[in-house]
Amino acid sequence: MKENIHPNYQKVVFHDTAADVYFVIGSTLQTDRTIEHEGKIYPYLPIDISSASHPQYTGKQRAAKQEGQIAKFNNRFGSLRSK
Repeated sequence: MKENIHPNYQKVVFHDTAADVYFVIGSTLQTDRTIEHEGKIYPYLPIDISSASHPQYTGKQRAAKQEGQIAKFNNRFGSLRSK
């Protein structure tokens, strides 16, 4: 590899604030914040959503709203369907 052209690759702690879960992942992310995790000091980045809190990965997907466009259409024209 060429010298001084690659970003610094290091372990970073990502904190999913929605699920209160911490992930230690190798990254080139640069941040001024640090955190002590499992006895070591790591760069720290809070995130809003991850696989620990995303509905697709947790299996807790929300049902479609009752007031959605499809529901409104069915309420107005549902009786006109051919039987």
